Amino acid sequence: MTEYARTPKLVSIVVTNYNKASYLRDCLDGILRQTYRRWELILVDDSSTDESLAVASRWQEDNAHLLSDRNALTFLGLPRNVGYAGALTLGMYLSKGEYIAVHDADDVSHPDRLGRQVEYLKSHPEIELLGTNYAVFDQEPLEPLQKAGWIRYGEDIPQIYANGGHCVCQGTALLRGSLFDRTGGLSRRVTGAEDYDFISTRLTTHPRNVENLRDVLYYYRKHPAQRSRKYFGKDKEGAGTAAASVEMEHEYESDGYGRGDDGA
Repeated sequence: MTEYARTPKLVSIVVTNYNKASYLRDCLDGILRQTYRRWELILVDDSSTDESLAVASRWQEDNAHLLSDRNALTFLGLPRNVGYAGALTLGMYLSKGEYIAVHDADDVSHPDRLGRQVEYLKSHPEIELLGTNYAVFDQEPLEPLQKAGWIRYGEDIPQIYANGGHCVCQGTALLRGSLFDRTGGLSRRVTGAEDYDFISTRLTTHPRNVENLRDVLYYYRKHPAQRSRKYFGKDKEGAGTAAASVEMEHEYESDGYGRGDDGA
């Protein structure tokens, strides 16, 4: 198999968006504040009906003086809604970097997120996917309401997934591009839990290839349109499933778009 040529040290940040125009500038500002400067941004808009792409274009114009040649921007508007799994996978296919960062359009990354994750992967070659802890906020990302309590670390990770649980927040994930090139993107086979399926089917134990950083490096926005509320709340479509057990206990799991019914 021919190996895909990826750019060393480059982080491809894939932001998936569906109707999150009101939150998108906060997300993009957080990316611009990253202390690790070797990144490209790939925004995949899943046929939004709001002003998301216009917001992104205005943000690019407003910050042109702060963007370097290393910061390539790709804004892709899809002609129809394909869902979170399809949009994220398309973005991963467009990525050129040695690393791929997943990011939700309504959330904000800590300025040191990319730098800390890249540094860890460089010193731990066996790890292929690295998450972090995160905190929940309403409006101001620097004033988190609570730190997530369901994230796990080290050898607890494979045990959690072996029991049908979930302990890596997808929005915090930084993975090696080679992992995607070898295994592909997200599947639609587990509706509402595509992130759980992606991680659980790529996790290996000898050696273990998934880890979380204990520090809060991601801020997760709480709002009524979150997709996890549709699929994993009480009496919802996914209630009672193995993946739902963790989602219901920890309501604020990162859930792709955080979208409502129209973004399924």
